[in-house]
Amino acid sequence: MQEIRIGLSIADGGGTDLDDLLQQICDAETAGFQNVWVPNIFGLDALTICALGGRATKTLELGTAVVPTFSRHPYFMAQQALSTRAAIGGRFVLGLGPSHKIVIEDMLGLSYAQPARHVREYVSVVTELVQHGKTSFQGDSYRVNASLGVKNGSPFPVLIGALGPRMRQVAGAVADGTITWMAGPRTLGEALIPDIRAAAQEAGRPAPRIVAGFPIVVTDDVAGARQVASKMFAMYGSLPSYRAMLDVEGAAGPGEVVIAGNERAVEDAILGLASSGVTDFNAAIFPHGPDGSASVKRTYQLLAGLAGR
Repeated sequence: MQEIRIGLSIADGGGTDLDDLLQQICDAETAGFQNVWVPNIFGLDALTICALGGRATKTLELGTAVVPTFSRHPYFMAQQALSTRAAIGGRFVLGLGPSHKIVIEDMLGLSYAQPARHVREYVSVVTELVQHGKTSFQGDSYRVNASLGVKNGSPFPVLIGALGPRMRQVAGAVADGTITWMAGPRTLGEALIPDIRAAAQEAGRPAPRIVAGFPIVVTDDVAGARQVASKMFAMYGSLPSYRAMLDVEGAAGPGEVVIAGNERAVEDAILGLASSGVTDFNAAIFPHGPDGSASVKRTYQLLAGLAGR
Protein backbone atom coordinates (compact mmCIF):
# COMPACT_ATOMS: atom_id res chain seq x y z
CA MET A 1 0.00 0.00 0.00
CA GLN A 2 1.31 3.46 -0.87
CA GLU A 3 2.19 5.64 2.08
CA ILE A 4 -0.90 7.29 3.54
CA ARG A 5 -1.86 7.77 7.17
CA ILE A 6 -5.23 6.27 8.09
CA GLY A 7 -7.30 8.16 10.64
CA LEU A 8 -10.81 8.30 12.03
CA SER A 9 -13.31 11.11 12.36
CA ILE A 10 -14.58 11.10 15.94
CA ALA A 11 -17.31 13.67 16.38
CA ASP A 12 -19.81 14.97 18.88
CA GLY A 13 -22.71 16.36 16.90
CA GLY A 14 -24.42 17.20 20.18
CA GLY A 15 -25.15 15.13 23.26
CA THR A 16 -22.38 12.51 23.13
CA ASP A 17 -20.93 11.58 26.49
CA LEU A 18 -17.35 12.86 26.89
CA ASP A 19 -16.13 9.56 28.32
CA ASP A 20 -17.55 7.75 25.30
CA LEU A 21 -15.59 10.02 22.95
CA LEU A 22 -12.39 9.53 24.91
CA GLN A 23 -12.90 5.77 24.85
CA GLN A 24 -13.29 5.92 21.05
CA ILE A 25 -10.00 7.79 20.86
CA CYS A 26 -8.22 5.25 23.06
CA ASP A 27 -9.71 2.41 21.01
CA ALA A 28 -8.41 4.04 17.82
CA GLU A 29 -4.90 4.05 19.21
CA THR A 30 -5.19 0.42 20.32
CA ALA A 31 -6.45 -0.57 16.86
CA GLY A 32 -3.38 1.03 15.24
CA PHE A 33 -4.83 4.13 13.59
CA GLN A 34 -2.30 6.91 12.99
CA ASN A 35 -4.57 9.82 13.83
CA VAL A 36 -7.99 11.02 14.91
CA TRP A 37 -9.73 14.09 13.50
CA VAL A 38 -12.24 15.92 15.68
CA PRO A 39 -14.81 18.24 14.05
CA ASN A 40 -15.88 21.35 15.97
CA ILE A 41 -19.62 21.40 15.38
CA PHE A 42 -22.54 21.64 17.80
CA GLY A 43 -21.32 19.63 20.78
CA LEU A 44 -18.13 19.46 22.80
CA ASP A 45 -15.20 21.72 21.95
CA ALA A 46 -12.74 20.02 19.57
CA LEU A 47 -9.57 21.46 21.10
CA THR A 48 -10.64 20.31 24.55
CA ILE A 49 -11.34 16.81 23.22
CA CYS A 50 -7.90 16.74 21.59
CA ALA A 51 -6.19 17.81 24.81
CA LEU A 52 -8.01 15.22 26.92
CA GLY A 53 -7.62 12.54 24.26
CA GLY A 54 -3.92 13.22 24.01
CA ARG A 55 -3.51 12.84 27.77
CA ALA A 56 -5.23 9.43 27.55
CA THR A 57 -3.05 8.14 24.68
CA LYS A 58 0.67 7.82 23.92
CA THR A 59 1.24 7.69 20.16
CA LEU A 60 -1.94 8.84 18.44
CA GLU A 61 -1.92 12.15 16.57
CA LEU A 62 -4.99 14.29 17.20
CA GLY A 63 -6.23 17.15 15.04
CA THR A 64 -9.19 19.47 14.69
CA ALA A 65 -11.18 19.23 11.46
CA VAL A 66 -11.92 22.08 11.68
CA VAL A 67 -12.29 24.90 14.23
CA PRO A 68 -14.19 27.97 12.95
CA THR A 69 -12.12 31.13 12.73
CA PHE A 70 -14.62 34.00 12.67
CA SER A 71 -15.89 33.24 16.18
CA ARG A 72 -12.50 33.27 17.95
CA HIS A 73 -9.70 35.86 17.87
CA PRO A 74 -6.49 34.43 16.34
CA TYR A 75 -4.47 35.34 19.45
CA PHE A 76 -6.68 33.24 21.69
CA MET A 77 -6.88 30.47 19.08
CA ALA A 78 -3.08 30.29 19.10
CA GLN A 79 -3.04 30.35 22.91
CA GLN A 80 -5.49 27.46 23.22
CA ALA A 81 -3.82 25.50 20.44
CA LEU A 82 -0.36 25.87 22.02
CA SER A 83 -1.85 24.79 25.34
CA THR A 84 -3.39 21.75 23.63
CA ARG A 85 -0.05 20.92 22.04
CA ALA A 86 1.63 21.17 25.45
CA ALA A 87 -0.94 18.76 26.88
CA ILE A 88 -0.50 16.26 24.03
CA GLY A 89 3.27 16.40 23.77
CA GLY A 90 3.71 17.15 20.09
CA ARG A 91 0.95 15.00 18.58
CA PHE A 92 -1.36 17.85 17.63
CA VAL A 93 -2.54 19.36 14.32
CA LEU A 94 -4.62 22.53 14.23
CA GLY A 95 -7.23 22.53 11.49
CA LEU A 96 -8.97 25.86 10.86
CA GLY A 97 -11.76 26.99 8.58
CA PRO A 98 -14.16 29.90 8.10
CA SER A 99 -17.26 27.70 8.58
CA HIS A 100 -20.32 28.81 6.61
CA LYS A 101 -22.37 31.98 6.24
CA ILE A 102 -25.44 30.28 7.71
CA VAL A 103 -23.47 29.55 10.90
CA ILE A 104 -21.45 32.74 11.25
CA GLU A 105 -24.12 35.27 10.24
CA ASP A 106 -27.46 33.58 10.87
CA MET A 107 -26.57 31.69 14.05
CA LEU A 108 -23.84 33.84 15.62
CA GLY A 109 -24.73 37.27 14.26
CA LEU A 110 -21.19 37.96 12.99
CA SER A 111 -20.01 39.13 9.60
CA TYR A 112 -18.92 36.53 7.05
CA ALA A 113 -17.43 39.15 4.72
CA GLN A 114 -14.44 38.22 2.52
CA PRO A 115 -13.72 34.80 4.04
CA ALA A 116 -10.58 34.13 1.95
CA ARG A 117 -8.93 37.40 3.02
CA HIS A 118 -10.03 36.77 6.59
CA VAL A 119 -8.51 33.26 6.63
CA ARG A 120 -5.22 34.43 5.11
CA GLU A 121 -4.80 37.08 7.80
CA TYR A 122 -6.06 34.78 10.54
CA VAL A 123 -3.64 31.98 9.65
CA SER A 124 -0.78 34.47 9.34
CA VAL A 125 -1.35 35.68 12.91
CA VAL A 126 -1.79 32.17 14.31
CA THR A 127 1.30 30.75 12.59
CA GLU A 128 3.51 33.66 13.67
CA LEU A 129 2.43 33.18 17.28
CA VAL A 130 2.86 29.39 17.04
CA GLN A 131 6.26 29.52 15.37
CA HIS A 132 7.81 32.60 16.99
CA GLY A 133 5.75 33.33 20.09
CA LYS A 134 5.01 36.86 18.92
CA THR A 135 3.48 38.81 16.07
CA SER A 136 3.29 42.37 14.78
CA PHE A 137 0.69 41.85 12.11
CA GLN A 138 -1.02 44.70 10.29
CA GLY A 139 -3.81 43.69 7.94
CA ASP A 140 -7.25 44.78 6.85
CA SER A 141 -9.12 42.51 9.28
CA TYR A 142 -6.55 42.10 12.06
CA ARG A 143 -3.93 44.33 13.65
CA VAL A 144 -2.21 42.28 16.33
CA ASN A 145 0.87 43.22 18.36
CA ALA A 146 1.25 40.53 21.00
CA SER A 147 3.36 37.70 22.33
CA LEU A 148 2.70 34.30 23.87
CA GLY A 149 4.82 32.24 26.25
CA VAL A 150 3.49 28.69 26.57
CA LYS A 151 5.98 26.24 28.08
CA ASN A 152 6.47 23.18 25.86
CA GLY A 153 4.11 24.73 23.32
CA SER A 154 6.38 24.20 20.32
CA PRO A 155 5.16 24.58 16.70
CA PHE A 156 2.72 22.19 15.05
CA PRO A 157 1.10 21.97 11.61
CA VAL A 158 -1.69 24.42 10.82
CA LEU A 159 -4.07 23.23 8.11
CA ILE A 160 -7.14 24.88 6.64
CA GLY A 161 -10.33 23.72 5.00
CA ALA A 162 -9.28 24.90 1.55
CA LEU A 163 -11.88 24.36 -1.17
CA GLY A 164 -12.12 27.46 -3.37
CA PRO A 165 -9.18 28.69 -5.51
CA ARG A 166 -8.16 31.55 -3.19
CA MET A 167 -8.30 29.29 -0.15
CA ARG A 168 -6.09 26.74 -1.88
CA GLN A 169 -3.47 29.42 -2.38
CA VAL A 170 -3.57 30.21 1.34
CA ALA A 171 -3.31 26.50 2.20
CA GLY A 172 -0.05 26.16 0.28
CA ALA A 173 1.55 29.57 0.73
CA VAL A 174 0.63 30.39 4.34
CA ALA A 175 -0.65 27.22 6.02
CA ASP A 176 0.84 23.72 6.01
CA GLY A 177 -1.83 22.14 3.85
CA THR A 178 -5.52 21.34 3.85
CA ILE A 179 -8.31 19.27 5.37
CA THR A 180 -11.11 18.54 2.89
CA TRP A 181 -14.66 17.23 3.09
CA MET A 182 -17.06 16.43 0.26
CA ALA A 183 -14.25 16.83 -2.29
CA GLY A 184 -14.28 13.78 -4.55
CA PRO A 185 -11.22 11.96 -5.93
CA ARG A 186 -11.25 13.73 -9.30
CA THR A 187 -11.55 17.15 -7.68
CA LEU A 188 -8.69 16.35 -5.33
CA GLY A 189 -6.41 14.96 -8.02
CA GLU A 190 -7.11 17.50 -10.75
CA ALA A 191 -7.72 20.74 -8.82
CA LEU A 192 -7.15 20.92 -5.07
CA ILE A 193 -3.86 19.03 -4.72
CA PRO A 194 -2.09 20.55 -7.78
CA ASP A 195 -3.18 24.08 -6.80
CA ILE A 196 -2.04 23.74 -3.19
CA ARG A 197 1.26 22.13 -4.17
CA ALA A 198 1.95 24.89 -6.69
CA ALA A 199 1.23 27.59 -4.09
CA ALA A 200 3.57 25.92 -1.59
CA GLN A 201 6.33 25.54 -4.16
CA GLU A 202 6.03 29.14 -5.30
CA ALA A 203 6.27 30.30 -1.67
CA GLY A 204 9.31 28.09 -1.04
CA ARG A 205 7.45 25.99 1.52
CA PRO A 206 7.59 22.22 2.14
CA ALA A 207 5.19 19.88 0.37
CA PRO A 208 1.73 20.43 1.88
CA ARG A 209 -0.18 17.92 3.95
CA ILE A 210 -3.43 16.82 2.31
CA VAL A 211 -6.03 15.36 4.68
CA ALA A 212 -9.02 14.02 2.73
CA GLY A 213 -12.22 13.30 4.63
CA PHE A 214 -14.79 10.90 3.20
CA PRO A 215 -17.93 9.15 4.43
CA ILE A 216 -17.08 5.46 4.14
CA VAL A 217 -18.64 2.04 4.61
CA VAL A 218 -17.66 -1.51 3.66
CA THR A 219 -20.76 -3.17 2.22
CA ASP A 220 -21.95 -5.44 -0.55
CA ASP A 221 -24.92 -3.14 -1.23
CA VAL A 222 -23.27 -0.10 -2.79
CA ALA A 223 -26.44 1.41 -4.24
CA GLY A 224 -28.23 1.13 -0.90
CA ALA A 225 -25.28 2.67 0.92
CA ARG A 226 -25.28 5.65 -1.43
CA GLN A 227 -29.00 6.16 -0.84
CA VAL A 228 -28.47 6.10 2.93
CA ALA A 229 -25.55 8.53 2.65
CA SER A 230 -27.59 10.88 0.43
CA LYS A 231 -30.07 11.31 3.26
CA MET A 232 -27.58 11.21 6.15
CA PHE A 233 -25.28 13.85 4.65
CA ALA A 234 -27.93 15.82 2.74
CA MET A 235 -27.12 19.12 4.47
CA TYR A 236 -23.65 19.18 2.89
CA GLY A 237 -25.23 19.25 -0.53
CA SER A 238 -26.81 22.61 0.25
CA LEU A 239 -23.86 24.44 1.87
CA PRO A 240 -22.25 26.57 -0.87
CA SER A 241 -18.60 25.56 -0.36
CA TYR A 242 -19.39 21.85 -0.37
CA ARG A 243 -21.95 22.22 -3.15
CA ALA A 244 -19.24 23.79 -5.29
CA MET A 245 -16.96 20.77 -4.73
CA LEU A 246 -19.76 18.36 -5.61
CA ASP A 247 -20.40 20.33 -8.80
CA VAL A 248 -16.71 20.14 -9.77
CA GLU A 249 -16.85 16.38 -9.20
CA GLY A 250 -20.02 16.14 -11.27
CA ALA A 251 -21.89 14.66 -8.32
CA ALA A 252 -25.58 15.28 -7.79
CA GLY A 253 -25.25 14.90 -4.04
CA PRO A 254 -23.12 13.61 -1.15
CA GLY A 255 -24.11 10.00 -1.79
CA GLU A 256 -22.12 10.03 -5.02
CA VAL A 257 -18.78 10.85 -3.38
CA VAL A 258 -18.91 8.41 -0.48
CA ILE A 259 -16.51 5.47 -0.52
CA ALA A 260 -18.62 2.30 -0.46
CA GLY A 261 -18.04 -1.27 -1.56
CA ASN A 262 -16.46 -4.51 -0.48
CA GLU A 263 -13.03 -4.65 1.14
CA ARG A 264 -11.13 -4.74 -2.15
CA ALA A 265 -13.07 -1.83 -3.65
CA VAL A 266 -12.62 0.36 -0.58
CA GLU A 267 -8.92 -0.41 -0.36
CA ASP A 268 -8.49 0.42 -4.05
CA ALA A 269 -10.29 3.73 -3.54
CA ILE A 270 -7.95 4.69 -0.70
CA LEU A 271 -4.92 3.61 -2.75
CA GLY A 272 -6.16 5.84 -5.55
CA LEU A 273 -6.30 8.80 -3.20
CA ALA A 274 -2.75 8.10 -2.05
CA SER A 275 -1.59 8.00 -5.68
CA SER A 276 -3.14 11.43 -6.28
CA GLY A 277 -1.18 12.96 -3.40
CA VAL A 278 -3.45 12.55 -0.37
CA THR A 279 -1.21 12.16 2.70
CA ASP A 280 -3.92 11.41 5.28
CA PHE A 281 -7.25 9.63 4.96
CA ASN A 282 -9.92 10.81 7.41
CA ALA A 283 -12.61 8.13 7.62
CA ALA A 284 -16.13 9.12 8.65
CA ILE A 285 -17.64 5.64 9.04
CA PHE A 286 -21.42 5.49 8.67
CA PRO A 287 -23.77 2.53 9.28
CA HIS A 288 -25.66 0.73 6.55
CA GLY A 289 -27.80 -2.37 6.32
CA PRO A 290 -30.27 -4.18 8.60
CA ASP A 291 -27.61 -4.31 11.31
CA GLY A 292 -25.74 -1.05 10.97
CA SER A 293 -23.23 -2.04 13.62
CA ALA A 294 -22.05 -4.95 11.45
CA SER A 295 -21.11 -2.65 8.57
CA VAL A 296 -19.39 -0.26 10.98
CA LYS A 297 -17.35 -3.13 12.45
CA ARG A 298 -16.45 -4.42 9.00
CA THR A 299 -15.29 -0.97 7.92
CA TYR A 300 -13.37 -0.38 11.14
CA GLN A 301 -11.53 -3.68 10.80
CA LEU A 302 -10.51 -3.01 7.20
CA LEU A 303 -9.24 0.49 8.00
CA ALA A 304 -7.35 -0.70 11.07
CA GLY A 305 -5.70 -3.36 8.94
CA LEU A 306 -4.66 -0.77 6.36
CA ALA A 307 -3.33 1.49 9.10
CA GLY A 308 -1.18 -1.34 10.44
CA ARG A 309 0.60 -2.00 7.14
